[in-house]
Amino acid sequence: MKKFTKQTYINWYKDMLFWRKFEDKLAALYIQQKVRGFLHLYNGQEAVLAGALHAMGENDKMITAYRNHVQPIGLGVDPKRIMAELLGKVTGTSKGMGGSMHIFSPEHNFYGGHGIVGGQIPLGAGLAFADKYFNRDGVTLTYFGDGAARQGSLHETFNMAINWKLPVVFICENNGYAMGTSVERTANHDEIWKLGLGYEMPCGPVDGMNPMKVAEAMHEAIERARRGDGPTLLDIKTYRYRGHSMSDAQKYRTKNEVDEYKKIDPISQVLDIIYKKKYASEDEVKEWDAEVKSKVLECQKFAEESPFPEKQQLYDMVYEQEDYPFLKHR
Repeated sequence: MKKFTKQTYINWYKDMLFWRKFEDKLAALYIQQKVRGFLHLYNGQEAVLAGALHAMGENDKMITAYRNHVQPIGLGVDPKRIMAELLGKVTGTSKGMGGSMHIFSPEHNFYGGHGIVGGQIPLGAGLAFADKYFNRDGVTLTYFGDGAARQGSLHETFNMAINWKLPVVFICENNGYAMGTSVERTANHDEIWKLGLGYEMPCGPVDGMNPMKVAEAMHEAIERARRGDGPTLLDIKTYRYRGHSMSDAQKYRTKNEVDEYKKIDPISQVLDIIYKKKYASEDEVKEWDAEVKSKVLECQKFAEESPFPEKQQLYDMVYEQEDYPFLKHR
């Protein structure tokens, strides 16, 4: 695995802080009704993405559920276009037609952004099957939440993936509460990684608040898949500071519980290492913070100043049959 260097920690701090502040801005825009529909934020879970990106290879892919704004940024998508998409603007990643839950950028190896709970799990195995079928050196990271772990399609996919030794890593971003129901109340045990045991699939828990631990576990699982030994299930224990979505009243947990998790915040953990190893001074960190704030404001300005799509786009974005015998859609 690539070593954890001074630059690794600096990049992690800058990236995770930007992801956090980017979504804080989205929350503010949602309250102003500039972001419509649902909005599911990633605050607190940034180490899961930071660690994964450190371990991924050039041809590796990522597919996830609807908490999907920062992953494409990490993979190289212009964050201005993502914010524009959430505001429904024509400059967005899907020309404003996808919105919050459907960010998509195959050119950056990001395959969504899926609104159906657990719907992306078999699709991730399908992407991995294609890589194996065409002898491509790629591994698919397939993310799902602890709520989706109770879907029947997960078991069908696990069985097929282990039987065919598909190059896929199944990653449960286990933030403990699904949409608002504790993991402890949805099954007779609360260790989701044990679901892999029934398929003799390598599996285990991971500290999802620490990007170093995530990177190490991801590297092992990705390389196992890449050499043809099949899938792994990682139960990454993380925590979301905000509600399931912006409309979540969060009556299922206490403020004290959230505050306890903030004591092991992934951004703070990385910053502590930067200071301890003297990788940067407080003044340098303040400069990074100012750069992040400026970058977020640039995204907001771009999104708000971009135009909404023309009505004609509604017809241009649907399938058209050339020899359709009835009325044309234009």
